Amino acid sequence: MFRSTRPRRLRIEASSACNLRCPSCPTTTGHIHPAVGTGVLTIENFRRLLDQNPCVEKIELSNYGEVFLNPNLVAILKTAYERNVRITLDNGVNLNRCSEAMIEALVKYCVWSMTCSIDGASQETYEVYRVRGSFDRVLAHIDIINKHKRRLGRSKPTLCWQFVVMGHNQHEIAKARHMATERGMEFKPKLTWDDGFSPLRDAEAVRKILGHAPTRDAWVEEYGKTFGEDVCLQLWQEPQVNWDGKLLGCCFNFWGDFGGNVFEQGLENALDSGKMVRAKQMLHGTLPPDPDIPCATCSKYYARRQHGRWISKWRVRFEELRSTRVASRIRGTRLWRDFLQPIWRSLVNPYCLKLSFMCRRTAAPSLRRPAGRRPYGGRL
Repeated sequence: MFRSTRPRRLRIEASSACNLRCPSCPTTTGHIHPAVGTGVLTIENFRRLLDQNPCVEKIELSNYGEVFLNPNLVAILKTAYERNVRITLDNGVNLNRCSEAMIEALVKYCVWSMTCSIDGASQETYEVYRVRGSFDRVLAHIDIINKHKRRLGRSKPTLCWQFVVMGHNQHEIAKARHMATERGMEFKPKLTWDDGFSPLRDAEAVRKILGHAPTRDAWVEEYGKTFGEDVCLQLWQEPQVNWDGKLLGCCFNFWGDFGGNVFEQGLENALDSGKMVRAKQMLHGTLPPDPDIPCATCSKYYARRQHGRWISKWRVRFEELRSTRVASRIRGTRLWRDFLQPIWRSLVNPYCLKLSFMCRRTAAPSLRRPAGRRPYGGRL
């Protein structure tokens, strides 16, 4: 009944090491070490994974570490390109340390998209959170990527400037947006994971920029659910695999694994392991919390359980259809953008807003993270 289908998308940690020391990141604090450890994805394991799973169409390579610290990266990108597997680096890269060969490979082997974490528009602001980082070096690397795109006549990778909004940098949002536009990058302001580090100085100004609640605690108060709850769907749609093959389930989890190893026993067998099956039953709401499952200690699962917001099998099936390449291509057409998307939004958004309002509970403030406590999971 709960037997998995082979997913078309995967998330694989290319490198769990990082050259920066961002204060609120679990990589810096060492919280990822018990389950994730420190290491890099080998080209042998990557090739074997693709050989055994020809159905895989897309792989996200970034998570808690810095992708460019993997010396096998060029070979990994080349292998994916030869197998027609789309590579994304959308969870975030800091782009401080990467060789010319790696930068060229991003363009040559058609990496689809890359999100660069740049939380400032000057070195003084950027280095407050991105400790050890060089703002000018990051911009230089972006300029080199664009140079290779022009030389090779490529439009990929699509580049995104991700700006985590905090108190010390919110005055530079407009300047950063302008710098991103100059470089042909999408600009994406983002909520901070840690409201206690550099609290916002003008929350209402940030609200206008973001178009929604300015902090994660405010998100819970206003919408009655935790921010990023849909990450749970990754267990079905794009399960997270560690650099050594351990099955982590989703990109939010760093404190435990699901018992299976994709490189040793194969992807399908790992996804059908007992822990993974029980985790999905927990998220469906058909099984009580199991302390052996990483989900049992996750804030996202706690919120779902408290408010009965379980993941239905219909939702899983809908997301499967939505994630197909055909659906992705339709969403990339002018027909979708100019005609179908407005209709979709007019039909679905009022329902989503009504549902969000109905989900609000007087107990919603209990979902707030206690002061001084770091949340499970997440990377700024």
